[in-house]
Amino acid sequence: MYITQINNEHKSNIKANAVPSSKTLTPFTSGSLVCLASFGFRIFSASSSSSDSSQGGAMNVFDRSMKRKQKQWASSLLDSDKYDYLRDEAGSRVADRVYDVSRSLTFPLALDVGCGKSHVAEHLSKEIVERLFLTDISDSSLRNRRKCEIPGHCVLADEEFLPFKENTFDLVLSSMSLHWINDLPGALRQIYQVLKPDGVFIGAMVGGETLYELRCSLQLAELEREGGFAPHISPYTAVTDLGNLLGRAGFNMLTVDIDEVQVNYPGMLEVMSDLQGMGESNCAWTRKSLLHRDTILAAAAIYKEMYGNEDGSVPATFQILYMIGWKPHESQAKPAKRGSANVSFANLSKISKLQTVHQKTNEKP
Repeated sequence: MYITQINNEHKSNIKANAVPSSKTLTPFTSGSLVCLASFGFRIFSASSSSSDSSQGGAMNVFDRSMKRKQKQWASSLLDSDKYDYLRDEAGSRVADRVYDVSRSLTFPLALDVGCGKSHVAEHLSKEIVERLFLTDISDSSLRNRRKCEIPGHCVLADEEFLPFKENTFDLVLSSMSLHWINDLPGALRQIYQVLKPDGVFIGAMVGGETLYELRCSLQLAELEREGGFAPHISPYTAVTDLGNLLGRAGFNMLTVDIDEVQVNYPGMLEVMSDLQGMGESNCAWTRKSLLHRDTILAAAAIYKEMYGNEDGSVPATFQILYMIGWKPHESQAKPAKRGSANVSFANLSKISKLQTVHQKTNEKP
């Protein structure tokens, strides 16, 4: 398995290099791209893509360079595995949804966008997915990925700029990375484009009510100690908006559902420490660079007073939004034409009576 790099900060057109014959991880060079035309790669200009995105009115909420550094640091920790519990849980639930929609079929080629340490792939089998491409913004995460039985290829690429041709993949996955995307509608459109007709996208991302305990505690503490507050928790997508975004991207047969995962910690400081270890620290441009010691202590006391459990621990709530969307194809089920129904809703109340009569008829000798 090898890693392909895309450097989105490079200011010139990216050139294609020869594919390395070795399957070990290759060293990176600034602004390089290994072009695998047979697997649907395309040569990609990061500067033009960025300008196109900005002209299209995309928001610039998150510092992607900072997020890359956070993930690099977190994945390079010697004990980084102990912070993967949330990603492992979300990844296993995404994998469950893959098995649910597989329809006893095999996906020949799949893509995992923002894979981290491949938290989804380790739960999949090669009977379901024959070949898998893993992409992430952090090369350290790709190097420390989990082992899985599916043959795979690693691509170092920003989730906002997918370097693949249209109609390439049968399945696209994403788990716990899309909530850091600046242009989420654009990212969903790119996922839609790289899918083949009748391909499916299955994803999971953090929702708007995540870490509300921490958010409220920090706001109240800052109001009390400093006379105002700054946003310390990144803004997240609301579940009411997610279906609309998927529909606008072109997906149909949509499914959106919510899971709430509550984790208990000894205190607020442990919550913040684990978020840092996950690489999930705030990277919004408007983030406050300094949090005073008095404010932190006050927030910890408020957190325990307002949300603390009887055993002295404090809960942290993570709202996970799961989504499934299909790329349209003529073979998919379509709604019947209006007026084609042969049963009236007015007769629904008579169904139980008809069933009773039918049963009595069958019981007669």
